[in-house]
Amino acid sequence: MDVIAPPHTPGLPLPLSGETRLYAIIGDPIAQVGSPGFFNAAFHRLGVKAVLIPVQVPAGGLEALLRGLRAVRNLDGIVVTIPHKIAVMPFLDRIEPNGCRVGAVNAIRVEKNGSWCGDNFDGVGCVRGLEKGGHRLSGRDVLIIGAGGAGRAVTHAFADAGITRVRLCDVDEARRDELAASLRTHHPALQVETGLAEPEGFEVIVNCTPLGMRADDPLPVDPTRITRGSLVVDVILKPPVSRLLEEAKARGCATQAGRAMVEGQVEAVLGFYGFPAPPPAPA
Repeated sequence: MDVIAPPHTPGLPLPLSGETRLYAIIGDPIAQVGSPGFFNAAFHRLGVKAVLIPVQVPAGGLEALLRGLRAVRNLDGIVVTIPHKIAVMPFLDRIEPNGCRVGAVNAIRVEKNGSWCGDNFDGVGCVRGLEKGGHRLSGRDVLIIGAGGAGRAVTHAFADAGITRVRLCDVDEARRDELAASLRTHHPALQVETGLAEPEGFEVIVNCTPLGMRADDPLPVDPTRITRGSLVVDVILKPPVSRLLEEAKARGCATQAGRAMVEGQVEAVLGFYGFPAPPPAPA
């Protein structure tokens, strides 16, 4: 990749030219995503000729989009968000072991031979965010609501981090049970249960659903039933602080918003794309 002297202005892509390498984030909706800001700021600090753009595509248009992107010769990678993290998998040529284990992909790398390789960094990002905030996971009991792409990644990463017990909740019972079976295979010492989103007895509660992105969404869990002092995590990015987190904070709970998960995985995804860690942003 071409690298020029790092510029001084953070947060913007370099001037676009015919040499610019393209990255895209695909999802539906897309207005809430934070990745363009994070990745373009990193590209700017690294001094690379690259830009990440948001692309909104509904489920029904995903196949057509991916087949079209195969023909784009200056495309180097795709970041994948709701609701496509599972649906993209049949279109990939290779999936890294963690992506296979999780059963969902949130980053695709275009190899030099044109093939596509996928992996998942959602869970890594969530755990890194918690560790940076001083929260430990080892030995804790966790309630996870949502067994889609984000839920799968977060649950496996939490299991890697040493949680003791997890309850999985999802309106799609088949999807929930598939995740439970995967956990029992890869983490036989972990106590895995399925059931309702009842937070009593859990030290950590995680919302891995899109609930909360719209003002009229119901809450994924009743905050009045959350034990004071628990840790409540929400993966959604918009609003920046969800109503669930506001209610939990009012009850004296520690919280982590979705931005921390994105920040936690940016460096890992950049490494997957072949970039070094970017220098720190100017204060």
